[in-house]
Amino acid sequence: MSSEKILNEKKAVVSALAQEFKSAQTMVLAEYLGLTVAQDTELRNTLRAAGVKYKVVKNTMGVLAAKEAGLDGLEEVFKSSTAVAYSDTDVIAPAKVLKKFADTHPIYKIKGGASVGKVVSLDEILALADIPELPVLYGKLVGSLVSPIAGLAMMVQAIADKCVEEGAATAAEVVVGNSSAAVEKKKWLRQKWPQLLKKKLRQKPLSN
Repeated sequence: MSSEKILNEKKAVVSALAQEFKSAQTMVLAEYLGLTVAQDTELRNTLRAAGVKYKVVKNTMGVLAAKEAGLDGLEEVFKSSTAVAYSDTDVIAPAKVLKKFADTHPIYKIKGGASVGKVVSLDEILALADIPELPVLYGKLVGSLVSPIAGLAMMVQAIADKCVEEGAATAAEVVVGNSSAAVEKKKWLRQKWPQLLKKKLRQKPLSN
């Protein structure tokens, strides 16, 4: 195979890799040297289940691809053994899966990476990994919306219970029930109710 053909093939590999880097929402670089075959398989299966792509990249090609993708500054990260985890749909998953794996496999080292088109530090990758997953965030959002509604529902139910307790026809009677006019009205009803009831019974015709 001619040297020109080899060079063209390498350029094609770099160009394809650059396109993947460019479309990635987040890419995380890690040092994998020392992992057993079983550990590497475990990691790849976990990443695949999370929808994250993962590949070992030669440092020279990684640097060229990163530059072509506009990710200048990764030269210092593409050293030693380098594996790249990336996703074009999920910003958090690559960092989260690798951090969780690294926490239980100290030999595996996260080195840095890029997110939404910008090179980021190791600390930023780790911070990204600590962001809750979308279902958790949705749950927190729904919880924050439901809490005021639940409070309102409890207040309405309390007024309804009070209506039943006091024999009030409307919630307004409960809300303003402590006004002086309302108190006087209640006193008058208590005093006059027996007489009103007798009068009502006298007016009612007896059934056959």
